Amino acid sequence: MVKETKLYDQLNISPTATQDEIKKAYRKAALKWHPDKNKDNPDAAERFKECSQAYEILSDPEKRKTYDQFGLEFILRGGNVPPPDAGAGGNPFAGAGAAGGMPEGFASFFNAGAPNTGGTRFSYGFNFSDPNDLFRNTFREGGLGGDPFEDILFGASRGTPGSGSRRMRGSFGESARSQRQATPEVTTVERPLAVSLEDLFNGVTKKMKIKRKMFDDSGKRMTTDTVLEVPIKPGLKKGSRIRFKGVGDQEEGGQQDLAFIVEEKPHPLFVREGDDLVHTVDLELKEALTGWKRTITTIDGKNLPIEKAGPTQPGSSDSYPGLGMPISKKPGQRGNFIVKYNVKFPTSLTAQQKQKLREIL
Repeated sequence: MVKETKLYDQLNISPTATQDEIKKAYRKAALKWHPDKNKDNPDAAERFKECSQAYEILSDPEKRKTYDQFGLEFILRGGNVPPPDAGAGGNPFAGAGAAGGMPEGFASFFNAGAPNTGGTRFSYGFNFSDPNDLFRNTFREGGLGGDPFEDILFGASRGTPGSGSRRMRGSFGESARSQRQATPEVTTVERPLAVSLEDLFNGVTKKMKIKRKMFDDSGKRMTTDTVLEVPIKPGLKKGSRIRFKGVGDQEEGGQQDLAFIVEEKPHPLFVREGDDLVHTVDLELKEALTGWKRTITTIDGKNLPIEKAGPTQPGSSDSYPGLGMPISKKPGQRGNFIVKYNVKFPTSLTAQQKQKLREIL
């Protein structure tokens, strides 16, 4: 029969639990109470620390045996609390059968030291590990696979709990401060997002289904689907980044950010140049010389009649203000609609055609 059950209670297991059951219970509790997952719960850091310290003792057969026999207070004070049956001023290890009165196994459990001359107080002490180090190491041992810094749920030090209650204090506060490391920055994953010129002109909200890797409460990796609504504002340019924070895979430091990079789909009629739209009109040589007329439809469906008596110079253009793309930073304003003229020269002429052209020109 164990002296007390508080460490078992913190992991929600019985004193008869196997080592495998203790490890599974710790992983579940650590994931539940990790400060990075409970930023709005000020008690989470203390609960995370307590379950880590409970696991550190119970996962070691010698430490667990000592805890079961003498209790937590005896461990925290490094052997300075006599068992209830020890008389005042007597040696708490008297009759234990080990050298110097120390029970078998204690020499490896406590730090190196020897009883002082008083006979009732010992210089042995016990320092708890940094809970975040214990967390990372335990999940590495779990065989999650891949880079451990991608498979561990949270960072090494962000939200590191400080010194806690007297019941579980030990020397954790000082240990954590000395071992604390900088938390890696959260990764930003970039994905291309192809958008039509019409959608960039009008503005639209696109629904994008993404897959992301998460940890469940038992620490196993799983893939989930989520749908994001991506706002495309009128006039948005290619190369623009639309960022979502904390929607990607879980990794060390937190959860990945996701950035969509806008790409512009090719258009059969228009080419975008900044805030301007360019449309090219092909003209036969005879049209360019003698005159022509066209009706051109703009991107917003307006008909633009154009007529020229000629001649029209190859490579020339006309500009129509306010008929181009919306200017995203200037609501209500638009760029220009530019019509360029491409004169198609014949690839060959007969001798008779050449003679007539010489006579005309």
